[in-house]
Amino acid sequence: MVQHHIEACAKVPGMKEILLMGFYQPNEALSRFLVSAQQEFKVPIRYLQEYAALGTGGGIYHFRDQILSGGAEAFFVLNADVCSEFPLQEMLEFRQQHGDMHSFVILGTTANRTQALNYGCIVANADTQEVQHYVEKPSTFVSEIINCGIYLFTPAIFQHIGEVFQRNQQELALEESSNGWQRAEVIRLEQDIFTALAGSGKLYVYKTDGFWSQIKSAGSAIYASRLYLNQYSKSHPERLAQNKPGGPVIRGNVYIHPTASIDSTAVLGPNVSIGEGVTVGAGVRVRESIVLHGASLHDHTCVLNTIVGWDSTIGRWARVEGTPSDPNPNDPYAKIDSETLFRDGRLTPSITILGCSVTIPAEVVILNSIVLPHKELSRSYKNQIIL
Repeated sequence: MVQHHIEACAKVPGMKEILLMGFYQPNEALSRFLVSAQQEFKVPIRYLQEYAALGTGGGIYHFRDQILSGGAEAFFVLNADVCSEFPLQEMLEFRQQHGDMHSFVILGTTANRTQALNYGCIVANADTQEVQHYVEKPSTFVSEIINCGIYLFTPAIFQHIGEVFQRNQQELALEESSNGWQRAEVIRLEQDIFTALAGSGKLYVYKTDGFWSQIKSAGSAIYASRLYLNQYSKSHPERLAQNKPGGPVIRGNVYIHPTASIDSTAVLGPNVSIGEGVTVGAGVRVRESIVLHGASLHDHTCVLNTIVGWDSTIGRWARVEGTPSDPNPNDPYAKIDSETLFRDGRLTPSITILGCSVTIPAEVVILNSIVLPHKELSRSYKNQIIL
């Protein structure tokens, strides 16, 4: 997911450094990824780990010295759980045309009236695009323009975050009975900062018509993959697989890692991503799926609307299928709904997910199920979480 953010940032002229921030414990895989991304994009990339989950504003405030150390005149903040065209250059140009060089810019997009309630809603001046009103997940309709979680800030933002931090400290000092779990450092950019900045002449919205989606559930990852593959068909067609004599049948947009081994009788696509070192046998059909590195799909398997985890194996003639959770195709402003895992005490039908190192035997059907890592199944399953 983060590769796309890094690639977009690296294209911005004068980009000095990329910092990843989170509460996530870094591991060898992340370190390897950062080293290879640095080499590929020729820009320094570091991971900064928060000592506690500090919220969307608390993290950048905690690491403000690291952000400002290079004398940056401006910096972007991108949430990792979104997919987008990331029009970062356009946001820079927009800031030069609107407002002054000390103003802040939110990337916005249009949602339909009902779904807008699930996002931060922005009311802006139609001429200047200055944000006049900001409400996070309102209970009634406020605006169709929603916050994309992609921002352009100047160092002046830290003064505003600092004021919230001090106010939090004072409030916590007064509440001596507080349980101790509340921290003054936990700051939410949206509710604590944007709501206060709206109407002050410092906050603007740049509206994009490009694609954008949240990635809050596994089902939305397959939809996000489709959006990126569609973008590649226009911007990087060389990255997509083509039909070649003696090669597999490609339908629509398909990405195949160069190290993958695909039988010539396999049929892939549309919207398929095949990872490093994957093996796909004879007569295999894969559609609307992501197959992660080291997985093996034996002869005549059928994989639809599924994420196949690293180093998993699917036996011959097995069928692994999920239910897509796509937005309404007839509404250009529809967004993907963040489905809850359960509805009315039942598992909501969604895409099928195989964790890493899962083994599916030959001739079984796995339907709308989530299989946790390192499981060896012996029979068919439907609408289940296999722990």
